Amino acid sequence: MTVKLNNIKRNIMKTIFKPKICISIAEESTEKALASARKMEKQADVLEIRLDSLPCPETTPFLEGLSTPLLFTNRPRWEGGHFSGEEKERIRPLLEAINKNTSFIDIELNTDSFYKEKVLSKARGKRTKSIISWHNFQYTPPLEELYSILGRQMTSGADIGKIVTMARDPVDVLQVLYLQTKAHEKNFFLIAFCMGEAGRISRLATLELGGFMTYAAPGSLKNTAPGQLTVNEINRGLEIIRNENRR
Repeated sequence: MTVKLNNIKRNIMKTIFKPKICISIAEESTEKALASARKMEKQADVLEIRLDSLPCPETTPFLEGLSTPLLFTNRPRWEGGHFSGEEKERIRPLLEAINKNTSFIDIELNTDSFYKEKVLSKARGKRTKSIISWHNFQYTPPLEELYSILGRQMTSGADIGKIVTMARDPVDVLQVLYLQTKAHEKNFFLIAFCMGEAGRISRLATLELGGFMTYAAPGSLKNTAPGQLTVNEINRGLEIIRNENRR
């Protein structure tokens, strides 16, 4: 039954796939996060709720109060987030969101194998699509190391991979974007772009190069990663690129 459901999920994703804009919502209270998310619903394909920004991570208010597909992330401090508690508590709201058939959850590739498999196996039996993520906030590793990370993601059983690094120059950006080639060869959905000033262009380019999704901030003071563009900047950039392509 689980194998059949996984095939159905992948076929649905192929059928309806189009590059997505995910707006990241990080606020210090559930009330503020819900209000911000409601303002962004019409501009987002997906809304990421950063549970690690909330004092008491909970998913029900968002699942009941929003109609846009939701992605729940509870990022630990060791991967650039804010959650500092025990792993079993960190994954608890993710498991709850899966039980309630949220659209997406994010679990880090370097999560302890017991908890990582607990989340991924739960998602396999539901309609939730799982994102297996890896971030480097300091630099971009060599291409061979990036290939290795992508390989681990592809064999993890997750639906989608996410690789995000800090770019110091254009070569870093090209290496990360090139990962889409390997992902396409293996029929694997991948989110891949770079942080930092040098990486800003990759947040647009990834959508035109087959990336599954890019992330945007709701406003200039609400970014959740270095170099993150606002949703308005993303949309303006895509409009310019796509209008040029029509000429």
